[in-house]
Amino acid sequence: MTKIGKRSISYLFCALLSASALSLSPSSLILAQDQDIQVIELTAKKYEYAPSPVHVKAGTKVRLKITAADHDHGFQIATVPDGSQAGSNPGLIFTSPQDCLQLKKGETVTIEFLAQTRGTYPFRCCHTCGLGHRGMKGQIVVD
Repeated sequence: MTKIGKRSISYLFCALLSASALSLSPSSLILAQDQDIQVIELTAKKYEYAPSPVHVKAGTKVRLKITAADHDHGFQIATVPDGSQAGSNPGLIFTSPQDCLQLKKGETVTIEFLAQTRGTYPFRCCHTCGLGHRGMKGQIVVD
């Protein structure tokens, strides 16, 4: 192949690469960033969370999507793993402050956090939902 032929192919390749880069929309760039987030769908129903336990790897960004299936529930998760000493640094770093989240029947609530420290993080229903309310618990295990 001649030098002119190689140069033409190089220019064509660069032009195609530039054109494809310009065709990327901001939404496709956002989707690329979202691929680093582990999405977990959790269902709250008469007196359980499913699935539970939920396993994630340390260092993972997690997006929990929690839906109350049968009636209103609550969701509260510990920020330090089981067995931690009082005053320990949080192992789950939330994007917004967490307390007792209200889960309305049929609605999905989204919670995002960074699973920073290995351990087992219990969660529970914090909205009295019936006779089995006290047994409505689950766990996130950071491996």
